[in-house]
Amino acid sequence: MASVALANGLNANLLRRWVMEHQALGVAVPAPSAAPQQQEFVALPLVPAAHPTAAAEIRIELRRGATTVTVSWPAQAAGDCAVWLREWLR
Repeated sequence: MASVALANGLNANLLRRWVMEHQALGVAVPAPSAAPQQQEFVALPLVPAAHPTAAAEIRIELRRGATTVTVSWPAQAAGDCAVWLREWLR
């Protein structure tokens, strides 16, 4: 699990927590296979924040060298943001 987290720029403890939360929902986590698998988009349910703020927004910040691009998107349009981001990353 640590190598998967490292390869994807994640903290291993965070990945472990996600797996445990996923298992708590009663969904089986597939065992890793030796053969590489094709990547696909996995839709995750959006869970509302425990304490939503009046101006809740999604902020995406991209950095490349000295250039920084920040995108702010209204949280109530999270689905549209996901569609836009998926298309942009193609």
